Amino acid sequence: MKIVVLGLNHKSAPIDIRERLAFQYDEIVSVLAGFKQAYPDMEFALLSTCNRVELYAAHEKDTGFETEDLARRLAESRETLLEEISPCLYVRFDAEAVSHLLTVSSSLDSMVVGEPQIIAQVKDGYAAACAAKSTGKILNRLFHHAFSTSKEIYSDTTIANRRVSVAGVAVELAKQLFQNVGDAKVLVIGAGQMGGLLVRHFHRLGTRQVTVINRSYPRAVRLAQELEVAAAPWEQIESLLLESDIVVASAAVQEPLFGKEDFRPLLKKRRRGALLIIDIAVPRNFAPSINDLEGVYLYSLDDLGEVARQNIQLREGEVDRAVEIICDKAAEFMQWLEAMQLGPLVGQLKEAFSRIRQDEMERFFVGPRAEASCRETMEAMVSRVVNRLLHCVIVNLNTVAKEQGPEQAKKLAEDIVRRSRQMREGVQNS
Repeated sequence: MKIVVLGLNHKSAPIDIRERLAFQYDEIVSVLAGFKQAYPDMEFALLSTCNRVELYAAHEKDTGFETEDLARRLAESRETLLEEISPCLYVRFDAEAVSHLLTVSSSLDSMVVGEPQIIAQVKDGYAAACAAKSTGKILNRLFHHAFSTSKEIYSDTTIANRRVSVAGVAVELAKQLFQNVGDAKVLVIGAGQMGGLLVRHFHRLGTRQVTVINRSYPRAVRLAQELEVAAAPWEQIESLLLESDIVVASAAVQEPLFGKEDFRPLLKKRRRGALLIIDIAVPRNFAPSINDLEGVYLYSLDDLGEVARQNIQLREGEVDRAVEIICDKAAEFMQWLEAMQLGPLVGQLKEAFSRIRQDEMERFFVGPRAEASCRETMEAMVSRVVNRLLHCVIVNLNTVAKEQGPEQAKKLAEDIVRRSRQMREGVQNS
């Protein structure tokens, strides 16, 4: 088997590229179903967050496809040309691909190291792959391995305790712009996980005037009731923008809610001071050019990430410890993968040893011994001996695979099978 990951993230691609490839949950299921139909012998999973879009695939070494084919299909699924995003794409294979997923799941590759949202996002991506029935033995094992690795890192290091979240940075920006955030009027666009997290942050600052708005009004009401804030129907978005001091946008949309020219008339009607817009959605809710308008301070997710990187202070030892865990866990998974590749050969060994046992029993129970009452007992005893010898051979094969590589173990297993056949043929001809 072979494992590959291809994609782009906040390090390799700016937000305007990432938002072009962003997928919603239902879209992921549909896209993965298409990949599975096109490549039925392969396994697929797709991770899409505000910071990354990554396609994971597992396949036989002789499947006969090019990585570029997958990249092109992924781009075309978002009506984008591969040539437009290829400078931002990275590709990793086998052990590097495994290490990459473990690193992502453990938040070491996040915009903010230690942020807790990523593991939930990885689980959502895996759930979508399961819904599309595009995973198999390899990716199922890999993603669960990633979940347990993340849990170990969060338990054994203090990375999670020392994080600076994107939501926390957003609130810090609000504190810098407004002398008394508690008196500011806050509009939260989007009632998802991040919207709820931001409402909680503003609550801690004592902000009393928070309104949640969402395309689905019942969902906005549920979040508002849970957090004891106000909710408003989507139709009131423009009037609420006129009254707000701080806008936090995280709605799931494919096109911006407002462009520069749409927003200019709204600003003229405002009777309040500066307007802070924190757009953490991908794709973005507000066109970047809005930041050019006087009195508007617009921050995108990438802007917040830069602030977070300036603020974060992690002990190098904690990161090093987390990297050690990832290296160990990646090696553990690769050992399992290599051992699994020996599976068909182990089956052949079992068959060869079984035939030797059968041949020897048939040679023994002939003539006067053909009707011996001890045959059943003898067969059980010989089977136990053969199985123990087989176990020793398999253990040695696994040792060779770990120390010298699966190809060397494969050669050894094939040699044993070949010699056992020659021995049987020699006995039969004697």
